[in-house]
Amino acid sequence: MDYDYIIAGAGAAGLSLAYHLGQSALAEHSILLIDPNQTRRNDRTWCFWEVGQGPFEAVVSRRWDHLWLYDERWSERLAIAPYQYKLIQGIDFYRFVDDWMANRPQITRIQGNVERFVELPDGVAVTAGGKTYTARFGFNSVYRPAPVPPGYHAWLQHFKGWVITTPQPVFDAEAATFMDFRIPQVGDVRFGYVLPFDAHTALVEYTIFSPQLVSQAEYEAGLQQYIAEQLGIDRYEITHVEYGVIPMSDVPLPLRPSPHVLNIGTAGGMSKPSTGYTFQRIQWQTRQIVESLIRDGHPFYPQPRFKRHAWMDSVLLNVLDAGRMPGHRFFANLFRHNPIQRVLRFLDEETTLAEDMALMATVEIMPFAIAALAVAWGRMSALGRRELEMG
Repeated sequence: MDYDYIIAGAGAAGLSLAYHLGQSALAEHSILLIDPNQTRRNDRTWCFWEVGQGPFEAVVSRRWDHLWLYDERWSERLAIAPYQYKLIQGIDFYRFVDDWMANRPQITRIQGNVERFVELPDGVAVTAGGKTYTARFGFNSVYRPAPVPPGYHAWLQHFKGWVITTPQPVFDAEAATFMDFRIPQVGDVRFGYVLPFDAHTALVEYTIFSPQLVSQAEYEAGLQQYIAEQLGIDRYEITHVEYGVIPMSDVPLPLRPSPHVLNIGTAGGMSKPSTGYTFQRIQWQTRQIVESLIRDGHPFYPQPRFKRHAWMDSVLLNVLDAGRMPGHRFFANLFRHNPIQRVLRFLDEETTLAEDMALMATVEIMPFAIAALAVAWGRMSALGRRELEMG
């Protein structure tokens, strides 16, 4: 074999895996990282909540101990300790890992697009740029949306953000705005999101949860209206623009598409279907992979037979997809009637069954009961049709 591991894609998932492998007992194992990007730019921002320090603490550029939540009839500034809400700029993350890899001769990096993975008796062959490379295991982070079968849903989190500076101090620099629903919902879920860098500067995003994208003009109109009407700002300069689309889908993605290949990151289902948060879930998956390689000699970490939180994500998506209740009302109730630490644990899928039941008792239960039956019926019906087709 040419390498121990081949990683396709050098975004958050691919770079995190290379970094975690290099920090472990497997540090001397050889890695080929195939990167489709020729240049680095500040193309995204990752935010997450965390207790203590994580592996990329050196590139956390902002952190907040409080979060603002707003709805039409309620607002509150919530202390989130022991959590902190953290921000990592894409360019800082890329440079940090790039600089670290520059001193690791066991990591080879090439530019190109992975064309295919081909199974071998004892490993995998990867073709990129007309050349073929072999390894014991391959890791794919290239996401390709899958068809949506009955009983499943495919929504998107899409957003446009402006970093703005103001002549007057207008931002609460000690608190990020997590969700601000004081904007027209237009039949889907829309909210403002504000990450203040200081009293004069902030990243302001207009975020939408919906099945389809909208025009760039609609994001910009939404940003202008939100900044003027809810933030009360009439003079500002735009210094940076970002745009992003994150899948919010419960469609099953193959974690292990072939015997020696593992899908990672969004391609491996690490974008949470109900919120789109991905970065910390990537770190969790990466730790599982490294532990499995050290313990068992392969990266295929054990999976639970029934994922309770994944089922709850599907039920929420069905509520939204069928319009069973306004999405902003669900999120507002969740944060308004529960300790925020419990909600954050829930979104991290770390709550107990008793905590989940306590959370669900604070929302309108009937739409969720109907959605749960709809999801179960859709999936059982699809299973029955497949059995008939096969039988």
